[in-house]
Amino acid sequence: GVKAAELADVILIAVPTLVENGKPKIDAVKDVAEEISMGIKRGDIVITECTMPPGGTESLIPLLERSGLKLGEFGLAHAPERVSTGTAIADMTKKYPKIVGASDSDTLEAVIGLYEAINEKGVIPVSSIKAAEAVKVFEGVYRDVNIALANELALWCEEQGLDVYEIIRAANTQPYCHIHLPGAGVGGHCIPVYPWFIISSAKRNMKLLKTAREINEEMPKHVVELLVRAMNESGIPMKGSKVLVLGLTYRGGVKEFYNSPAIKIIEELKKLGFVVHAYDPLCSEEDAGIFGVSWKSDFEDIDAIVVATDHREFREINLEEVAKKVRHKIIVDGRRVLDREKALELGFVYLGVGCVSG
Repeated sequence: GVKAAELADVILIAVPTLVENGKPKIDAVKDVAEEISMGIKRGDIVITECTMPPGGTESLIPLLERSGLKLGEFGLAHAPERVSTGTAIADMTKKYPKIVGASDSDTLEAVIGLYEAINEKGVIPVSSIKAAEAVKVFEGVYRDVNIALANELALWCEEQGLDVYEIIRAANTQPYCHIHLPGAGVGGHCIPVYPWFIISSAKRNMKLLKTAREINEEMPKHVVELLVRAMNESGIPMKGSKVLVLGLTYRGGVKEFYNSPAIKIIEELKKLGFVVHAYDPLCSEEDAGIFGVSWKSDFEDIDAIVVATDHREFREINLEEVAKKVRHKIIVDGRRVLDREKALELGFVYLGVGCVSG
């Protein structure tokens, strides 16, 4: 708040930046900028660390100048977080160099000194605040497009009776090939959001970025389509059948639900008349209630299992014990965490993203 700004020489802004209807939503950042404007002093430096749409940090200047100071009397910089949920401290101090762009050379020098003191990997200064913003956004866009490529190739492998994971592993032994892994969808506050920071500000039609978003957003529905296929091939009616969704969080090892593929998977399952249960080692019965499903930590009388999240604990599931408890042996593995060979050996129908042959 104002008091904190008065006491500080350097103010870091790190609040969520979101997307609403394909447009960046940085209201929280603006609220902070407006509040601290009443406390900043000559010589202070304001740094945005949250991922910003290119141009977003500089849009704060009029708010900050409500302090009565002009830009130059205070410094402005962008130094985007390059961290993952669950490993933030290690990431920011030991894993990646810090990207920094600033409003002037003196501010840049000061901010470089600040981050060099805490980051073992050093600092990479860039030419402007907007360039620093673009660096972080590009990182996320690359991952989104690469995952979309993996997902598209996975769909082709399903048609051809091939295992996309086997092929990607082999292809990636070539140093110029870096195909990501396909899966049930892309979630979180980062990868599904950042492409819109580019798309929304572009003067041209960003076809590739839009297509990548469409592909990745369709993957949860595709997982459900695989289940429908398995149910039909097994002659089991969908209406009233019990499905256990393994995983509610958007990725393994992290309790975060924002944009989780499990949300769409559960919605689609309900539309088809399935009775949906869920289990997640990081969650509780109350969390399942948020998704509108009942909590179930065993496999008793389950008709189908759908893996939505790649939690490490799921790799340790004893399929022999599961086979004794389920009513029907159907697995749709959206994250390739269960032992496919073992599942087939035990008589399960096993369909995975990028691998549907038995």
